[in-house]
Amino acid sequence: MIVKQRTVNKPWGHEVVWSNCDKFVGKLLCIKNGHKLSIKYHEQKEETIFVLTGTLSLEVGIPGQHFEKIDLKKGQSFHITPNTVHRFCAPYGDVELAEVSTPELDDVVRLKDDYSRSK
Repeated sequence: MIVKQRTVNKPWGHEVVWSNCDKFVGKLLCIKNGHKLSIKYHEQKEETIFVLTGTLSLEVGIPGQHFEKIDLKKGQSFHITPNTVHRFCAPYGDVELAEVSTPELDDVVRLKDDYSRSK
C-alpha cells in the first residue's frame, strides 16, 4: 500500500510525516542551521530519533533534576520516554532526523519556545 506523505512547515524548518497509523508515527525532521525546537515534554508520547545528517545538539533531562546537552552525530539515536524534557537544536549546521513515535501527535507541553507558539 502506498502511503500518502504530508509536509508540515515549521518556523525551524519542516517535517515530513511519512507514516501515521494507530500504533506509530514516522517523521523526518529537517532543522535549519541555528534553529531550535521548543523545550517541551510529552505526557504520553514516546519517541526515538535517529540522526540522518548533521550533528544534533539534544538538551534533555527531568525538570528540577539533571539536565544535559548531548551532541548526536550522523548514525546515532536516542530514545525519549514520556515526561522527559527535551529540545532539538541545530547549532552546527542543518540537521535531518528520522523520528518514530507513538501516535499522540498533539501531546506537547511547551515550556519555552523561540517562536512564541502557545504553551
